Amino acid sequence: MALVHLDFHSDVLQMAVNVDVILPQAPTTQVGMGGKRESVFPTLYLLHGLSDDHTIWQRRTSIERYAARYGIAVVMPNAHRSWYTDMAHGGKYFTYVSEELPTVCRSFFRGMSEAREYNYVAGLSMGGYGALKVAMANPTRYAGVASFSGAIDVYKYCLEEGYVGHRSWGDVFGSVDNIVGTVNDVYGTAERQIAAGATMPKIYLSCGTEDGFLPATQKMRAVLEKGGVAHAYREAPGNHTWEFWDDEIQRAIAYFFG
Repeated sequence: MALVHLDFHSDVLQMAVNVDVILPQAPTTQVGMGGKRESVFPTLYLLHGLSDDHTIWQRRTSIERYAARYGIAVVMPNAHRSWYTDMAHGGKYFTYVSEELPTVCRSFFRGMSEAREYNYVAGLSMGGYGALKVAMANPTRYAGVASFSGAIDVYKYCLEEGYVGHRSWGDVFGSVDNIVGTVNDVYGTAERQIAAGATMPKIYLSCGTEDGFLPATQKMRAVLEKGGVAHAYREAPGNHTWEFWDDEIQRAIAYFFG
């Protein structure tokens, strides 16, 4: 596998951005590291949580080894504390991640395709919310989406005093009225897509039974079940920790590519 530290200028954000990219490789002499590479390969956009950045998946997991098993690329952008949102007072991070980033990556890296069957998105916590938001808003572009311990119910969090991100809600969403009925409301977006008869991506949801975000994931499962949408769902002992997410990213990759 190849690891690329990519710095480029984002026209959407109007600033320099940082992205780490893992690319498939099929070496014949590398000890202890298998791999394969097709001329066209799947790409997984892998999103970080609120307190982390684009380097965290490499620092806390063996994502490069997991990707090598299936010959996939992994794109890990830095979205700061944006909630992958076109912020009320800040950058347009939803547009950046869902529109500009895939276009730029495909222009740089031969083998990445815009075809739906080659594109996937996943994330943890804030990134789980971001992954579902991107995929639910654009179901024709993604073959699969995974949310681990997703902080999905942002309307509820905005109304809760004492939440760790409460002080920044105004910068991100503006009024809470900018959530329900908009792209920022993942539940509502999923319901609208289901009602419209959209072909949904493969969906993987998981959360630890001791995790405070479990009700949000259960609520997402209920929306999918009500709409008759097939999905994989997993509750297991665990909390909001990397021990849980390291296991889940392996399960999700196997679910999508195995």
